[in-house]
Amino acid sequence: MKDKFTSIIMCLVSMGIVAVIGVFILIFIQEFNNIDVTQLASTDSIEVSDNNITNPEKIVEQEEKTVDKNIEAPQILENPINSLQSASSSNEEVKYDVNIDRYLYNQLEEYSKIIYRAFETNKEQMKTGVAEIQLGNYFSDLLNQANGQELLGDYYQSAIEAYTYDNPDVFYLSPNKMYLNIETTTKANKKTYRVFINNGNQNNYLIDEFSNVQQVNTALSRIDQVKNYIVSKKTGNTYQDIKMVHDYLIDNISYDTTLAKDNIYNIYGALVNKECVCEGYARAFKYILDDLDIPCVLVLGKGINSEGLTENHAWNYVQLENTWYAVDTTWDDPIIIGGGTASENMKLKYFLKGNNQMSKDHAANGQFTDNGKIFTYPTISNNDYNV
Repeated sequence: MKDKFTSIIMCLVSMGIVAVIGVFILIFIQEFNNIDVTQLASTDSIEVSDNNITNPEKIVEQEEKTVDKNIEAPQILENPINSLQSASSSNEEVKYDVNIDRYLYNQLEEYSKIIYRAFETNKEQMKTGVAEIQLGNYFSDLLNQANGQELLGDYYQSAIEAYTYDNPDVFYLSPNKMYLNIETTTKANKKTYRVFINNGNQNNYLIDEFSNVQQVNTALSRIDQVKNYIVSKKTGNTYQDIKMVHDYLIDNISYDTTLAKDNIYNIYGALVNKECVCEGYARAFKYILDDLDIPCVLVLGKGINSEGLTENHAWNYVQLENTWYAVDTTWDDPIIIGGGTASENMKLKYFLKGNNQMSKDHAANGQFTDNGKIFTYPTISNNDYNV
């Protein structure tokens, strides 16, 4: 009887073991079927020559991302005032009699110049990001026209574009956070308008990297230290000074391929962080040459990189011996894949070039935003500068 009982127990144990093994086999089969076969493929190794040179934008995968976002159309806030209220505030006449001689400013219509001069006069206050810029009732006649508000928006758009591209040192302003306010007062069927600019419903109109005037002033102080060091190297020879600034930038700045770091489109990223994209290079070049009283403009447009791809790009035109030439500090600072150092010839490939050379892979565009004003650039020499 005992032997029979033992046999039954052994049989049950055996069946249990078989069942467990069967379960494991089923699980294994299911998992095997779920394996992504692409994970089993071996990765091909790629050899890159130490002398493989590329323009910086070539390795940025997101095309059209190398130049800062366009300034958007102005946001206009209307604020009608009760006709029984005093209209004195809307009758204020505000004048900004500041003399300005800058390349884009000189191309503006008078209404745009009024706004530009208001920015320039209020530059110190705008560092707070909340200062209200008064324009008074200067635009009342314009706003009484049927399409007056649209016209004022266009004049404002042109003014803020010219101001930010003429003045690399106001990098801390974010035009897309600035609101154009129109305060309307109706009295005896007559409308008067007070116009002013503020931060609307935004916390401020500073770029995201800054939140108050103290941070802005600290950034400007650090930029000044670098600028003063560069300017201290000036020789008084215009050609040598242009080359000195060009060489300093390409020797000290690294092209940022992540497009994710702070200030990569402005002079703080270029001169302090020493990492930026093409617009940072071009703004820094203009900023230093402005201090040296060497005429220089920022140029936006398209560039054809070493892979034959067209992308947004920024460079400069500079005046030397009463003639304008092109300088592209970004592309004179090529990325050497695999390491190594660019030769002197590579560093001067786009230095003081004429249109015959630059037009091969550069196309300037003076319209900074869709339907915006078309600015003109200086006409550069057909031939390269000869030392």
